[in-house]
Amino acid sequence: MLPAGAPLVNRTFDELAIGETASLTREVSPDDIKLFAAVSGDVNPAHLDAQYAAGDVFGHVVIHGMWTAALISTLLGTELPGPGTIYLGQDLRFRKPVAPGDTITATVAVREKRPEKRIVLLDTRCTNQHGEEVLSGTATVLAPDEKLSLPRMPVPEVALRRPDSFEPFLRTARDLPPMRTAIVHPCNAEAIRAAIEARDEGLIEPVLVGPADRIRRAAEEAGLSIAGLRLEETEHSHAAAARAVALAAKGEVEALMKGSLHTDELLGAVVAAQSGLRTERRISHVYALGVPDYPKPLIITDAAINIAPTLAQKRDICQNAIDLLHDLGVAEPLVAILAAVETVNAAMPATLDAAALTVMAGRGQITGARVDGPLAFDNAVSFDAARIKEIVSPVAGQADILVVPNLEAGNMLAKQLIYLAGAAAAGLVLGARVPIILTSRSDSLGVRLASVSLAKLVAARRKAQVPVP
Repeated sequence: MLPAGAPLVNRTFDELAIGETASLTREVSPDDIKLFAAVSGDVNPAHLDAQYAAGDVFGHVVIHGMWTAALISTLLGTELPGPGTIYLGQDLRFRKPVAPGDTITATVAVREKRPEKRIVLLDTRCTNQHGEEVLSGTATVLAPDEKLSLPRMPVPEVALRRPDSFEPFLRTARDLPPMRTAIVHPCNAEAIRAAIEARDEGLIEPVLVGPADRIRRAAEEAGLSIAGLRLEETEHSHAAAARAVALAAKGEVEALMKGSLHTDELLGAVVAAQSGLRTERRISHVYALGVPDYPKPLIITDAAINIAPTLAQKRDICQNAIDLLHDLGVAEPLVAILAAVETVNAAMPATLDAAALTVMAGRGQITGARVDGPLAFDNAVSFDAARIKEIVSPVAGQADILVVPNLEAGNMLAKQLIYLAGAAAAGLVLGARVPIILTSRSDSLGVRLASVSLAKLVAARRKAQVPVP
């Protein structure tokens, strides 16, 4: 095959020789499947749904057969015979399935020339990286009679636009009445802006809790008006946390949203013995991630609160996340208890906890989900990884929730997905009587609104006000 940028030079009918060949090689990527589906409209689950494909005849996702055949068309139109060729017919036989990651070599070879009408028959063949034939057939073309040398046009650059994992939740949340939310110590421009954005989207009715003068200065700095908003004045951040918790305990607000105070200061007020917001559960944090190459929202817990949770605390962390997905309309979440390996090893405490949590779920100590572990990250989210390792699991390859061994592992995993894989991450604290929204100054508007939307759906579903999204 000619190098990129080389001109397209054809072979006329008279120049073609019997046995003459041309080839090209392409590696199949998951994006190839998505792009072909987008262009053709072929959304056969054998190509796009890893869960369905795992139970299909091949046991894994396969690429569209016509993607492979398109390589033949490429060769005929650009190389042999090249520009000026008219593609008249093709018979195809698909010999073996092609999977993402395979390397396919397509070859055409001149078999027969028919001078009366410049008809040429070419043998067409595609093989994989193991030399196995995946496609064979015969192409019939009308070869050019005029010699051409044309500039090679660059291949168009196409970017896949992934669906927003959070859009269904945001859409449903907008349809509900605004949720009265205490914005705790909103004493910088970012905190005020987050509150006003959520209000303007119809998601919340903000109640500003903190020092009035500092809140007004923050609003001025942000160039925003807080006229008409309820303001609960307190002396400092510690008092703001206590006042906001008291409002929630009395039912005057339905959720708490962190402003410019430290997270531990707010949560300390929530878990205080007389706060009125404590439950029998350990509070925990969830990252709800929209990962571009994962087909559904992915929950990671706990990556922000519990540093080295005990087995009992992991049970609560797990149940909090399950209840969240119930609130979001997932009837039976799939929970992967993560470790570095997928086998129990007495020298690795995370594997022992994972095995214990799996048994606890089987005995009703964790409810409403299918739980399995230990599972390594790769086989928790990839059917192919689980298949290669011969893991039989109801969760492997399709987890909704990843329960991590400790805060450090969860924090690193979540931030790798955010900063390297382009994931959007909404943050929420669960386990108290009201949801607690944690946002960061670095969060985009979409992420802030997603966090508020999740909290609003949790609060509303628990009052039976909203249908499944």
